[in-house]
Amino acid sequence: MAGRRATINDVASLAGVSIATASKALNGRQDVRASTRQRVLAAAEELAFQPNALARGLLSGQTRTVGLLTSDSAGRFGIPVLLGAEDAFGAGEMAVLLCDARGDAIREQHHLRALLSRRVDGLIVVGESTNPRSSVSRDLPVPVVYAYGPSDDPEDVSFVPDDVGGAAMAVQHLVALGRRRIAHVTGPAHYKAARDRVEGVEQALAEAGLTQAGETLWGAWSQRWGRHAAEMLLMSQPEIDAVFCGSDQIAAGFVEGARERGRRVPDDIAVIGYDNWEVLSTETRPALTTVDMNLELLGRTAAQHLFAAIDGRATPGVHRMPCQLVIRDSTSSS
Repeated sequence: MAGRRATINDVASLAGVSIATASKALNGRQDVRASTRQRVLAAAEELAFQPNALARGLLSGQTRTVGLLTSDSAGRFGIPVLLGAEDAFGAGEMAVLLCDARGDAIREQHHLRALLSRRVDGLIVVGESTNPRSSVSRDLPVPVVYAYGPSDDPEDVSFVPDDVGGAAMAVQHLVALGRRRIAHVTGPAHYKAARDRVEGVEQALAEAGLTQAGETLWGAWSQRWGRHAAEMLLMSQPEIDAVFCGSDQIAAGFVEGARERGRRVPDDIAVIGYDNWEVLSTETRPALTTVDMNLELLGRTAAQHLFAAIDGRATPGVHRMPCQLVIRDSTSSS
């Protein structure tokens, strides 16, 4: 046997069965006696037999290939989701084909056709924001799972971060630290993520019997906006003792703006960000307390549900995945 790989003929011959029976036993088919299956598996192990993926695919009707279609060319949110998905696929020896539509619907259709021509077993569609996107599932012959950006069709399977819960967790942390005059600065109102976080802030403040310090300030997802918001807030609401920001970029800018006005973080004002974008959150001085959306876990879970859908066990609806609070020095100097 040295020098060449064992074939299914070798396995069948050693086990004393036909090639068809050996093939059925190796593919886990039910119409093979348990004792025969054991004999075939023992022979396969003895010969270190590795089934050919293509041949196995032809027998099962699967190519063990999945498509990942993303529109997040910047990759800020898409890349962690993709890493998590690939992690799960790697464990099951799946090949992954990645296509980036760069937010362009025509390019997306082109990629979908290309992936289907490669006979993928299923698709994960990764959004660039949590805004619902139009479904691509209706005319496709394979299951689709949506990650980060949910499908607008409730029959589809979608996984998104629980932004309402994430924001509520941030405010509860500030309340637990004894902060009572809490302000909120966030991104553009056309982002569902920003609106969901406002809902979470309102819920947590109401539960604590508090009212928000001033109106929610809507702006850009940028440090410049964070600095500008600090200037506006400290003029209109000089008594604030905490701020929850809709992103780490806004929070980093807010910390700078507060410092320029002689306010110490966290002694005078506690500041919380969102995203746990470590390039910023760990490098800001003080390092930012922030909400982590667990995007790798989200990607891994989406992949596991795609496996289930390929097996005919789809789980329709929008599934909200819990976030976690990462506590650093911007809320607690201890």
